[in-house]
Amino acid sequence: MQNALIYTLVFLAIQVIVSILASRGLAITGHAEWAHSPYLLIGVSAVSSLLTIAMFWCLRWAEVSGRYLLSRPYMVVCWSILAALGAVVPSMYLQEQLPELPNIVEKELTAMMSVRGGYFVICLLVPLAEELVMRGAVLRALLMWKPDRHWLMIVISALLFALIHLNLAQMPHAFLIGLLLGWMFYRTNSIVPTVAYHWANNTVAFILTKLYPNPDLRLVDVLGTQQSVLLAVAFSLLILLPSIYQLHVWMKK
Repeated sequence: MQNALIYTLVFLAIQVIVSILASRGLAITGHAEWAHSPYLLIGVSAVSSLLTIAMFWCLRWAEVSGRYLLSRPYMVVCWSILAALGAVVPSMYLQEQLPELPNIVEKELTAMMSVRGGYFVICLLVPLAEELVMRGAVLRALLMWKPDRHWLMIVISALLFALIHLNLAQMPHAFLIGLLLGWMFYRTNSIVPTVAYHWANNTVAFILTKLYPNPDLRLVDVLGTQQSVLLAVAFSLLILLPSIYQLHVWMKK
């Protein structure tokens, strides 16, 4: 448990330190007005992710190997992506049913998605860094600590995954995704399927933000009626639930 908490705190510390150094650097060079520039935000996110990957890899806090890829897990990756696509609408619907939570990084995230390189960082680099830490290091440490209580360890890792987002509005979605990703890691002992899911999830969010930049937009505003929303939820579940079942069938260590 101690190692899992250390890994989580190190992950957060890297982001905070890089952000502070970037802000101080701008202040020293007389460009303090750039502190909230989307290019700075995407740069900080990219540097933080690269430093995280390098640190956890070099210190061997997360095991990195190509053994799982040698098993040719094509079906697992495909079903992981389908599961991510099927979870989008139900997750949005569930979010809308919850009390409105503060979204302190909404404008920043939208701005980051609008700049060149935003897709690469948000949809590829960030998912890789987060999966390496939260599943490859944190959950691995938890499972080694209590291997006979794997579901409790998955829940703890999902809670930590939600907390690292530091944004109440994202936490319910992150927690639910963390449960699914934790189960996928437990079954495969690899972050390959979880990175695929995370990439697909962030890519959908990226595309939706491009198409519908209004942060207050609700499903009914896009689909027209509440009946259409419920049909979209039902259709999405017909993708999500079979995908989870197929993952259960195909995933193995």
